[in-house]
Order: sequence, then C-alpha cells, then structure tokens
Amino acid sequence: MTEFLWELPVRGDGRHVGAVSERRDGFDFLDQAILAAELSGLDGVVVPYDPEGDDSWVVAGTALRQTRHARVTVEFHPAFGTPVYAAKLSATLQRLSAGRLDWRVRVDVDDDDARSRGDGVTGTDRYRRAREFLTVARGVWNEQQVLPGRFGGTGFEFAGEFYDVIDGGFRGILSGLPAPTVYLSGTSPEAIALAAEHGDVHLLDEQSHGIAAVASELRGTAAEFGREVRVGLELPIVAREDAEEAWARVLRQWREVHPEATAADVRALALDGSRWAGFDRIGYRQQIGLVGSYEDVAQALSRYREDGVEVFVLTGHPHLEELHRVGEHLLHLVDPAGRTLAGQEISA
Repeated sequence: MTEFLWELPVRGDGRHVGAVSERRDGFDFLDQAILAAELSGLDGVVVPYDPEGDDSWVVAGTALRQTRHARVTVEFHPAFGTPVYAAKLSATLQRLSAGRLDWRVRVDVDDDDARSRGDGVTGTDRYRRAREFLTVARGVWNEQQVLPGRFGGTGFEFAGEFYDVIDGGFRGILSGLPAPTVYLSGTSPEAIALAAEHGDVHLLDEQSHGIAAVASELRGTAAEFGREVRVGLELPIVAREDAEEAWARVLRQWREVHPEATAADVRALALDGSRWAGFDRIGYRQQIGLVGSYEDVAQALSRYREDGVEVFVLTGHPHLEELHRVGEHLLHLVDPAGRTLAGQEISA
C-alpha cells in the first residue's frame, strides 16, 4: 500500500511566505495541523529537524498524543544523543502511542549547524557514526518481551569507534515493542550503502532528470544485503481546481519573495509532467515539486507509484489549508482503492 505523509511546520505557519508578524503557532495551531492530517486520510506526519525551528522530539510527542491512528516520524541527527538514549526515548513513546513512532535519521547536516551544537564529526565519518548509531539502537531494542531485572541488560555488547555498550538491552515495560521504521535519505555512495544496510525507507528529492537511476542503485545495493528498502519521495505541491488557478497561486507566493517577478519568470522554471523547479526559492526544503490541477497532480503521483515509489512526503503552504485540500480533493484520485469508502468496502 502506498503511504502518504505530511511534513509538519516547526516554525509556525501563515498565509504569506516568510511573514513573521502573522505567523500561527503554539499548541493550538499544531493540534489543528496534526488532526487535519489524520482526518484528511493521510497515513502520518513527518516532524522535520530544523536548527531554527521547534524541537522535533517535542512536536512528535505532541503529534502522538493528539492522534489515534496516524504514524509520526521524528527527524533527528545522530549527534542528538547516544543511541541508547534515543532508543529509550522512542520505546517510551512507542509504549504510550501503541507503536506509532518512526525515525528519520538525517546524517548530512549543515557544517555551521553541526559546529554550533559542538558536533565535530564531518564528511564520511558521519556515515560511519550513523551506522554505529543504528546498530546500537537496534541492538538494545528487544521486540520480544523480556522480564525486568535489577539494572542488568540482556547481553548486548558493542565496542566501536563512536559508541561502547556493555550488557545493553531493554527489559520490562521498555521491551516487547515494535522498533521504529527507519527513514534515511541522500544520494551519495555512503548514503545508499547506509540505507541498503540499515534503512527501511529511503527518501529522495525529485531531480530534473528523475530518480530512476538512484532508486535502481538503492534496490541493487540492498539486494546485496538480502534486504528490500522502500523508495520514498518528498514533494511540495500546489494543487487547485484547474492548472491556471494553481499557477496563479505559485505566482502570488513567488511575488511575496520576488516582488518584481512576472508570470513568465515563474513558468520558466516549469519542467515536464507538472513539475516545477522553484520551490526552494519560496521557502521549501526541496527544489522540485508539483503544480497543477488536482487531476494533473494526481496523475503525476500515480506515475511515481508505477515507477516504484511507495511513500510520499507531501507539504504545502499554508499547511492547515493545504492539508484539507489534499484530503478533500487529491488523495482519492491517486489512491481510490485505499482512500474512498467504495474502495474500503470492496477490500473488506
């Protein structure tokens, strides 16, 4: 089944790009966005790591508390804490949320951001650390119930370059819980190798030449480890009743950042198949996303599905309004069997 997730805002939200004065934030707004994602039929939310935004773990805990079914993916970097601490924190959230927490481990971060946090690990060393991080976190995690003991672990031992664990392993209420699904990202050889060995889902940004080559490399490398890794795609979207309305919306957002721009300036960044390569210039983390009518965007998403993409992380601005648009007008066009009452009745 194809999964559709939504990237939550962690810097507040508003109707205008970059406007601070009218920004909506606080628990009340977050609760609305989180509940909108669940009620709109999305499978879950992703809480991004943002050095200038709210802490992703705090927001993820709030999301788990406010929902009943949606999965919550928390993004963090391995320097956030020890893998044992991250695992214990996650086991607690799994226990309290009926196992709905997932991880997105961001290995490559901005060098200035890393230094500001006292993290001196750089380059490919980050991938060696991430490999150890995930090995240790999985090593102390016991999906089978283990009886409590007096401070003793369950015999997990690890001596690495970055971490050392003696007699690790969770018992009691921290055992018998599902491990988080691990999302990774990146296109470098190190990123592909890490995902092939330790990832469950590998998220890609759309490229002007497409993602087929990277996805093929990922599947081939994962097969060498005897594993299968699902391919995911992160996409900003602007979808409306017709394409002209969608492009008009993009132009309004563009002019909030580039006041002298014309419609031709915006259209100059259009690619084939409803793709547009200007999202990074109006405040998004990704460069390429989709612009068009609901039918156009649904067809583009369906083509990605046919090419093997199994997870979509969508986003739009302002978040609350765009979440409702996606739920009401888009999801049932992309996945009618899984997102409509008739489809659910047939599958039942």
